[in-house]
Amino acid sequence: MIPKNTICLWYDGAALEAATFYAATFPDSAVKAVHRAPADYPSGKAGDVLTVEFTVLGIPCLGLNGGPAFRHSEAFSFQVATDDQAETDRLWDAIVGNGGEESACGWCKDRWGLSWQITPRALTEAIADPDPAAAKRAFEAMMGMRRIDIATIEAARRG
Repeated sequence: MIPKNTICLWYDGAALEAATFYAATFPDSAVKAVHRAPADYPSGKAGDVLTVEFTVLGIPCLGLNGGPAFRHSEAFSFQVATDDQAETDRLWDAIVGNGGEESACGWCKDRWGLSWQITPRALTEAIADPDPAAAKRAFEAMMGMRRIDIATIEAARRG
């Protein structure tokens, strides 16, 4: 069954490679179908992979090999809630270590330019602390980080 809403992600010929990486990296993720172009098109030939149906953390996606015209930006990202430092580190290392790049405050980009927020639940809870001083300390600690360090966030929250 085709879902009512699917996220379409544009790639320059690497939709299958990206979908395969996501399926191997994130739980509840899989490559569902690969569709080949029935005819030549502006950025490809008949028989090339045109679209890839996949899921990332249960979210239905369609990878479109549309060519180089449009690039990913931080205006779209996947935010992944992690349960502990080991999960945070594993996902961060998988993305950054596979040709990606680090950014600030738990953000990173994969090798295809797609942005990810690897966000420990402890961070989300800390910056929503009902004590404004604790939330501020946790937020300020996060602002100096690339990969989120849960122990540092929790220590800042406690003061």
